[in-house]
Amino acid sequence: MTPRAANRAKLYLREWRLMAVLLLALVAWLSLPNALPRVNYLVQDASLRLAARPASPDIAIVAIDDRSIEAIGRWPWPRALHAAMLSRVSAQSPRAVGLDILFLEPEADHPDYDDLLAEALRASGRTVLPVERSSQGGGDMVGMPIAPLAKSTAQLGHVHVQVDADGLARSVFLQEGPHAYWPHFSRAMLCAGGALVGPCRDGRSRQPQGPWEQTEQRIIAFASGAMPFTTYSYVDVLKGDIPKDALRGKYVLVGVTGTGLGDQFSAPVVLQGGRRVPGVEILAHVLNGELQGLRIQPAPVLWNILFALIPVAAALLAVRLLNPFWALASTAGLFVATLVASLGSPGLVGWQLAPAGGLLGLLLLYPLWSWRRLSAAAEFLQREMRTLSHSGLPQLDGTDTEAPHGSSDFLGRRINAVDHASEQLRQLHSFVSASLQQLPSPTFVCNGQGQITLANAAAMRYAESVGTPQPEGRALATVLQGLTNSEQAAPLLKPGAGQLAQMPAQQHAQDAQGRRLLVLCKRFSTGQPETGGGWLLTLVDLTDLHEAQRQRNQAMQFISHDIRAPNASILTLLEMRREYPDLIPDTEFMARIERCARNSLDMADSFLNLATAQAQTYELVALDLVNVVCEAVDDAWAFAQERKVQLNSSIGVENACCTGHRALIHRAIGNVVQNAIKFSPEGASVHCALIDDGPRWLVTVRDAGPGIPESQRARLFKPFERLHQESHPSISGLGLGLALTDAVVRRHGGEIKVLSEVGRGSEFQLAFPKTLEGLAENAAPSQPH
Repeated sequence: MTPRAANRAKLYLREWRLMAVLLLALVAWLSLPNALPRVNYLVQDASLRLAARPASPDIAIVAIDDRSIEAIGRWPWPRALHAAMLSRVSAQSPRAVGLDILFLEPEADHPDYDDLLAEALRASGRTVLPVERSSQGGGDMVGMPIAPLAKSTAQLGHVHVQVDADGLARSVFLQEGPHAYWPHFSRAMLCAGGALVGPCRDGRSRQPQGPWEQTEQRIIAFASGAMPFTTYSYVDVLKGDIPKDALRGKYVLVGVTGTGLGDQFSAPVVLQGGRRVPGVEILAHVLNGELQGLRIQPAPVLWNILFALIPVAAALLAVRLLNPFWALASTAGLFVATLVASLGSPGLVGWQLAPAGGLLGLLLLYPLWSWRRLSAAAEFLQREMRTLSHSGLPQLDGTDTEAPHGSSDFLGRRINAVDHASEQLRQLHSFVSASLQQLPSPTFVCNGQGQITLANAAAMRYAESVGTPQPEGRALATVLQGLTNSEQAAPLLKPGAGQLAQMPAQQHAQDAQGRRLLVLCKRFSTGQPETGGGWLLTLVDLTDLHEAQRQRNQAMQFISHDIRAPNASILTLLEMRREYPDLIPDTEFMARIERCARNSLDMADSFLNLATAQAQTYELVALDLVNVVCEAVDDAWAFAQERKVQLNSSIGVENACCTGHRALIHRAIGNVVQNAIKFSPEGASVHCALIDDGPRWLVTVRDAGPGIPESQRARLFKPFERLHQESHPSISGLGLGLALTDAVVRRHGGEIKVLSEVGRGSEFQLAFPKTLEGLAENAAPSQPH
């Protein structure tokens, strides 16, 4: 990573940390009680709908409804009437009876009616009467039933409902009063029915004093259904017009439901059809939740804060570590997961969560972070464009460095400018890459670990020639494992990332194919210190240069020894003639001089002919190989007679038209025929033939010589090589004849093969193409072998 990139990463991390601290603090603050109540109510009400269950059949309501008011008369009714109704209900043996009616004062007109109601309460033995909180004289007071009724009832309980800021009733406190003395009416019902023992207390004759307290808040688990509870009209119960066992074993709640009478509450339950819920029905919903085990309470503040912070913290990590798409997907997923967890928590764990803070934090996170990233990107693009404009970016296409201004958007202009500069950099990269590909020498680009990252076309061909195609991605030591140091005969590269660092800038090497190479190694920097830079390694093929050097040395040896020898002999003869005129007869003296001169001239001609065959441009003419072969055989006839060798030929075609250099082809065929005669023993035969071989003409020369071992055939066509100098010292020669033949055949686009078996002779096959295809380029001068 470059220093600039490191600084950007540090700034990025600082911004992320700052945003994380601020956002988490905001979420924690918004997760405190009474923060964002409207949003929390919306989610909490939906969770209550999901947790809602059908009402328990063990609850029945005796409603003081409009029909009962119409039948009996205006409210309030005489307490004797309530005593009669209670007797009717008690006759069916209910589990408990709760009268949600306040009896705070004695009945003025009929005091004996209080005694009748007290007697009915004692007779039932399972009744509950309400108490209420009243404010008199600026303090909290307890409104209790009159003493006779309070002593006669089984339990007392408060009937207060908590109304939230939006005017909806959602919760109650299970304990209220001075020092939280009174249980809720539903809990008192359970105590009266014997279903709850531990929390029950007898508070019928006591009126506690002290500050009013509320404990054990419980969310009302509303039952599902428009009219969830079994309800009977008060007048029908009073008359006995209900089924005989309709109330047996049930919790019976008696309360006012008539229009304009009693408490009416707005409840957050759409299944109620938008109607206001009477207080007695609210008590039934609370009792139903207790009976069905739906004990939902607000989540503790600490847990609620943690519930909001955890998804926001996870989303912060997502935008820090993931790409934009997955960061957005993760944030959206966390939002949905938080919402689902909030909706399911009442039914699963009995906690009602307040998720508004966490949801708002998730909604704010991605836009805030995207804004900061977008702002940072715009600043970065502006800086980079300024840097590029000052760095003198080369213009490969002749365009201007100014970016197009087609977009009026600030960021759009920056992006267009960078895109324009990036296009120029891509063109520059393509230019450099294409230039590298066109280099004639194999060139490898490696990273700091010695892995090949780029190889030009010549390098690809070289790697394929050594058996490691597709070198990119491989270790350089693996691709060049066949290279050895020319001086030390040791492997040029050993496995290991540090081997390139120990290589000299240039050294000579040789590969398994015998090619001589100059290895150039240069290190370069990538601008990222942790990568260790890279290496550029080039292989310069010096094989032809070494071969030319070897041939030059051979030529120098030839000139200094072979050509000088006959000339020195001539000089020696001349000096002897001068000192001893009568020592050598004139005839013999002239013959020796002539022989030495001819040898010197023949050697010079051979050397010149080989140089001509290898280097000069051929003058191509149409010719008939039949005539050329016949002439070569005829020219060798006298030499064959001298060597007492039978020379014959067979021409399988009438004419063999082709294009080439007639004199050089004639000399090449003649050299092979004369070699065959020289190495054939007396009495043997040499056979020369011309064959039609499809697209080629094939000239074959078969001798009866000693044969050529396979190990020596590679040297057969090299100049100045004499393979049989030790086995046949009597046969003179310079080793240039077959070298000339090989050069002529190859430059005519043909090839030469040798079929030989030691002790049984050899056959040389010279193939010449019939057409001009491929001949022009081979006829151009080439480097000597």
